[in-house]
Amino acid sequence: MSYAGSNPGPFDPSDPTDPFGPPRPRRSPLRRPLTVALAALVPGALLGWLAYDALGGTGSGGTEGPGAGAGAAPSVLSSPANGSDGAGSAGGAGGDGKTGVGAGTAPAPAGSGATSLRGKVVVIDPGHNPTNYQHTADINRQVDIGTNRKECDTTGTSTNSGYSEAEFTLDVAHRLRTLLQQQGATVRLTQDGDRPFGPCVDERARIGNAAHADAVVSIHADGAGAGQRGFHVILPGAVHEGGADTRAIVGPSKDLGKLVAGDFTRATGTSPSNYVGDGTGLVTREDLGGLNLSTVPKVFIECGNMRDTKDAALLTSGAWRQKAAQGISEGIVSFLHG
Repeated sequence: MSYAGSNPGPFDPSDPTDPFGPPRPRRSPLRRPLTVALAALVPGALLGWLAYDALGGTGSGGTEGPGAGAGAAPSVLSSPANGSDGAGSAGGAGGDGKTGVGAGTAPAPAGSGATSLRGKVVVIDPGHNPTNYQHTADINRQVDIGTNRKECDTTGTSTNSGYSEAEFTLDVAHRLRTLLQQQGATVRLTQDGDRPFGPCVDERARIGNAAHADAVVSIHADGAGAGQRGFHVILPGAVHEGGADTRAIVGPSKDLGKLVAGDFTRATGTSPSNYVGDGTGLVTREDLGGLNLSTVPKVFIECGNMRDTKDAALLTSGAWRQKAAQGISEGIVSFLHG
């Protein structure tokens, strides 16, 4: 391109005053100091990394404690050498005995979270059945309970206002199932209102046995006289008769019962029975087929007396039933953690 009235002549790239030459970049006054600083830092960083590596800080087999290296995400595997056999390991990424520690993630403490009861089986036995009353001939049929013969099942009791024990037990069972599943347990109910009657007491025991349950809790409410208040936990007695042999489960069942009783008291704020158990909240019986025929740790809990107006006010409260489920759940969890 030419401009009228001017004769610029040839372009001289070496001439900084040449108006037609390309603009020359301005040199930053910080360029030399930055270059010098970088030249000093790079060798230092390289030496530091080599020293860290020599000490095993980034070795593939290294075991690092909390806070070792910002941004580091090592994977620490449990092994007999570090005192862990993988059983009940907390925080495992796959629940397979590995305690994977990711960046910014701490392993869950033992007994907490959704994997606390992984691998454990709990059977919940909601007492009676909401429609037992429609099948009296079936539930009156006699079954063998080891020590003698007894009715297949009963209708259960109710509050004076008509709230049935079977409704109560099923509601608490559902709440309890949710709490235990949140801890990672496999939970099975002996009945879920999904059958016309029963099951019979001998079948209830067989369900827990067949599931190889780590714990079984049968939920009930009592029908004692007015003024008789409080809960109690029923433990199996030592029975070895007919098809019953509870000798192997008496000890662990007692441990389960004590824990359930203690946590039930704390969670609900209610006291042990004032009419059975001598204030301990624990009663041993040998006449219940559901206990006599069990081969796994099992207890019954009578959560209160439906025929007492003060206890009935609690039993008919959804908020209180949630506390009841919480107390039973805490007892089971404590038992399963040993």
